[in-house]
Amino acid sequence: MADVMAELAAVRPVFHSEADFQHAFAQVLHRLAPSFGIRLETPQGHSPQGRLEHVDLWTIGPQGRTAIEFKYFKASWSGTVPAGDGLGDEAFKLSDHSATDEGRRDYVFDIARLERLCEAQPGANGVAIMLSNAQGLWLPPKVVPRTRDREFRIHEGAILSGTLRWGGGDYPNNARNLSGSYPMAWQPYSNLPGTRGEFRWVAAEIAPTVPSA
Repeated sequence: MADVMAELAAVRPVFHSEADFQHAFAQVLHRLAPSFGIRLETPQGHSPQGRLEHVDLWTIGPQGRTAIEFKYFKASWSGTVPAGDGLGDEAFKLSDHSATDEGRRDYVFDIARLERLCEAQPGANGVAIMLSNAQGLWLPPKVVPRTRDREFRIHEGAILSGTLRWGGGDYPNNARNLSGSYPMAWQPYSNLPGTRGEFRWVAAEIAPTVPSA
């Protein structure tokens, strides 16, 4: 993962959208590991709530299968970066997602879903990755938060584990139980000119379920 993200940052320091991020990641992964099979948006059956679910990206390699879920949470930023291959500059204008609580919630949802998927497919592992230029996601709070997403915080040094309740339990449909433990260690991605030009990423790695004898 670190190798792919380092290579990706060198050619694509910023993305227009989450789909743009996914596509560019798949391109770099294919270049670094051409023997891997790469599949985008593959259906995986229905969730406990009855919704049809898809995995953003599956890799199929000699050591097994990995499911990857992406989140790209944007704070407003605008600027230009080289498009590469002599194509000139490319303009970007990122809109502000603003609702960091929902960004944290959706990232935890990805981790829980990957745990469920890996349990159903013994031998498969998973990675939930978040890329963002919203500092509020990775900076630890100065005081203990009393917000509804307080158990879903993903700042540097936080550890996601056990039962996470939204709003202290007032929203049971948002609660998630994690069987693994996931320390949040944010990594530098790119640093572009202007306010909110710093991008970082974090990944939670879901271990494979060992097939029963």
